[in-house]
Amino acid sequence: MPGSERAHRGFTLIELLVTVSIVALLATLATASYRQYLRRANRVDATATLLRIASAQEKFYLQNGEYADAGVLADAPPAGLGIAGTEHGHYLLDITLPAGGAVVGYAATALVDENGAQSDDTECWAFAIDERGVRTAWTREGDTSETVTASCWR
Repeated sequence: MPGSERAHRGFTLIELLVTVSIVALLATLATASYRQYLRRANRVDATATLLRIASAQEKFYLQNGEYADAGVLADAPPAGLGIAGTEHGHYLLDITLPAGGAVVGYAATALVDENGAQSDDTECWAFAIDERGVRTAWTREGDTSETVTASCWR
């Protein structure tokens, strides 16, 4: 019987919809995973800059007998540290000196720029390093546990 066999000439609408749904699901998962990868990679912008600041602070201290404050962060050496900001601009920098001139030290911080590409990184919202090389990090909610610090500075 020549009319009983049906020749397949394409996809049914259901087959096409299932395929499109699977592709959309895979694309969504891949995009989320890639965004997480970018967040982790962009954290290097903060950590590398803070390590540069720590090195520049020690040089500044040897030349001037004191640590530089945020006011001379961008000024060229020997008057400042010569660091205008992070390389990619994802973080805002600050340096605080202890109150009262008797104690020598500083704390340099890199805080996520809320208008930048890292603004959705709530896991590692800010990084800090001090004159002893102690590194800390905290989440947007303010958690500064050792786990957060170890995860963010890796």
